[in-house]
Amino acid sequence: MGILNLLARRGPQTGANLVRLPTGSFTLDPSGRTVASTLPRSFPAEQVRQIGELVLSTFKSARGAGIPLTELIADYAALKLTARELRGGAIIFLAPRSLGQK
Repeated sequence: MGILNLLARRGPQTGANLVRLPTGSFTLDPSGRTVASTLPRSFPAEQVRQIGELVLSTFKSARGAGIPLTELIADYAALKLTARELRGGAIIFLAPRSLGQK
């Protein structure tokens, strides 16, 4: 699954590449354009685009396979991503986790 490899593809990290995990949400239309966002401006637009593409392609693949997928939850140790399908688009919520939180 592409969404699980999103962070792994970034390669070796240096201090200059670190980005604070965001708190907020963004909404995409069916073509993948961001309609609304509550994410901080400091969060890279390229990462928003990558997350959006992966979520929309997951929902599209599920529709093509006849699977009624309306919500997608990716629960990482440091971040929880929740996405809901919206008539071809999606709303995506990002919530960082503190250490020790379940």
